[in-house]
Amino acid sequence: MGRRAENSHDAPGVFAARLREDLAAALRRTGDPQRARYQQAYMKSAMPFHGVATPQMRKIAAGAMRRHPFPSTAAWQEAVRTLWRQADRREERYAAIEVLLCRAARGWLTLERLHLAEELITTGAWWDYTDAIAPHALGHLLRAHADAMAAILREWAVDADIWKRRAAILAQLKFKAETDEHLLRDLIEPSLGEREFFLRKAIGWALREYSKTAPAFVADYVERTAGRMAPLTRREAVKVLAKRGGPSRP
Repeated sequence: MGRRAENSHDAPGVFAARLREDLAAALRRTGDPQRARYQQAYMKSAMPFHGVATPQMRKIAAGAMRRHPFPSTAAWQEAVRTLWRQADRREERYAAIEVLLCRAARGWLTLERLHLAEELITTGAWWDYTDAIAPHALGHLLRAHADAMAAILREWAVDADIWKRRAAILAQLKFKAETDEHLLRDLIEPSLGEREFFLRKAIGWALREYSKTAPAFVADYVERTAGRMAPLTRREAVKVLAKRGGPSRP
């Protein structure tokens, strides 16, 4: 199927349509209507669910990609867009993220294709999408294109779109000792005084994760920004430090 699609005049669109049809059918077969209602209520989602748990959704997505290996970069890009834009259930969008981040396409996820991740973050406009994309897609691009990507993330950190801001803050979530502390401060600072819950939570999460690697840095930063940092952010940031006997006052 991959070779036939590759030789077709409209190969990327044909390939993407076949992949989506296969994947959506598998999700429908596996879905649980009762779970779907719970998932939709929990996520406060206007888009309904099939009712498929995340581990099973990932298995289904992986199986569909094995049956439909990407014949080209263009086919992969079109598959991401098609799964995302034509989704009528939320798991189909989760599957689009799996396609975006899959190992087979890792070499195709370059700075020139940041627009794919940006579209998913801005049009999805919710924490489940952003949190799945930011540490992996943006983190991957930051490792591969450190200077250029750092400049882009600094722009995102002051963007009017809160999901781009949240994504920037979480981009180094998995970096541990490789975290660029100067960049982390630059990405946090523009949102530090914001009242938006999802920004406050993201800052606390990013600091909490990094406190596992650099507790002194996080403790010092929390104390120095105490007058500007929301109580929610502080509570999140110092959870690990508090267990180690670090700062814990509200």
